[in-house]
Amino acid sequence: MAVEGGMKCVKFMLYVLLLAFCACAVGLIAVGVATQVVLSQTIIPGATTGSLVPVVIIAVGAFLFLVAFVGCCGACKENYCLMITFAVFLSLITLVEVAAAIAGYVFRDRVMSEFSKDFKQQMQNYPKDNHTALILDRMQEKFHCCGATNYTDWEIIPLPVKGQVPDSCCVNVTQGCGTKFTEKDIYTKGCVEKIGGWLRKNVLVVAAAALGIAFVEVLGIVFACCLVKSIRSGYEVM
Repeated sequence: MAVEGGMKCVKFMLYVLLLAFCACAVGLIAVGVATQVVLSQTIIPGATTGSLVPVVIIAVGAFLFLVAFVGCCGACKENYCLMITFAVFLSLITLVEVAAAIAGYVFRDRVMSEFSKDFKQQMQNYPKDNHTALILDRMQEKFHCCGATNYTDWEIIPLPVKGQVPDSCCVNVTQGCGTKFTEKDIYTKGCVEKIGGWLRKNVLVVAAAALGIAFVEVLGIVFACCLVKSIRSGYEVM
């Protein structure tokens, strides 16, 4: 039995929200893939917490797309079981997103502390591992930083010349520029502070996007529950 009256409007709005969910899902997958590419170029090997981030984003995006597909089928066929499944799974996704946002806020200082520890550990491998050296050089050039806390962190690293810093610390990178330098010739701030500042600038955008998605998901849950109630009433009439 097809829904009638105001439920037709609810069903139409649910279709619109389902399209929005699909767009959000594709967006999350794209962000996850892009994040993986960025992290593969900047995150230090062994930083397992950071390497899991893109995997989680892609997984949530794929699951949201699947849930949106279930909701679309349920709304199209006005199937009670599919709509219940859609509402339950969408509620779970919303709870996971809220929990992840809270966890990210609570543990933000711990993440930066672990990153600082990993960075210092990998600095020890700089003279011995070309891959690690390439990653650290890329990070220092990209974020205009030098060392973990500051450029003096390199003093304890056994580089070819004592007191030297990597050339990637130089404001104008040239071969050998880090051997004999003055403070005005290099970036003196540490990478942990610089990257932390970059994250803080972008976290507001991420938080706003997450809140927007969560709000749309709550609307989807409400509309799905209304449609479920209407479908159930139709079955009872029959």
